[in-house]
Amino acid sequence: MSIADATNPNLLLCYEMNGTPLPQVHGFPLRLIAPGWYGIANVKWLARIEVRDTRYEGRFMGRDYVTLREEQIGGQKLAVETSVGRTLLASAPARVTRHDGRYRIVGAAWGDPIARVEMRIDDGPWLSAAIDRSEEAEFAWKIWAQDWNGPLPGEHGITSRAIDTAGRIQPAMNDPSIANKRTYWESNGQVTRRVRIG
Repeated sequence: MSIADATNPNLLLCYEMNGTPLPQVHGFPLRLIAPGWYGIANVKWLARIEVRDTRYEGRFMGRDYVTLREEQIGGQKLAVETSVGRTLLASAPARVTRHDGRYRIVGAAWGDPIARVEMRIDDGPWLSAAIDRSEEAEFAWKIWAQDWNGPLPGEHGITSRAIDTAGRIQPAMNDPSIANKRTYWESNGQVTRRVRIG
């Protein structure tokens, strides 16, 4: 992290969990919690903090926690490597429930501040889902839902996409930012869940 990121007041140094000392498995003696970043930033077993003038290149940060993607640069297709960092805009349908013959699709969205979530069934139109805004914690997942009236029997694909407050849309799986990736880190492409209606 940069010094500005590392001194963000949202970061927490945790030494207790549920009122008792932090267990070894969860990072005793100290664990960094970095809201809004991928879990790799939540360093366990923290014993010291160093300030460096270059990016740390240890095994995990230098080799494992990187994203590789192909990009067109100067007319050539080249592999570009970037560090995994902040959580990217994402959403996913989680489940379909049926109650008294009525169906409901429920999912979650996370990453940048979420303005709205849209979902679609098969290749139908994008529909606005209702976001549960009863608990507006800044870094919490946003739970969304959409009623599904009268689904036809058979298999269906349910896809969601999140849109942030700046108007950015979660990319489709064929977007070059996703399609040209060679690692699974930062994979925030639109998720399609397959369901079968009997």
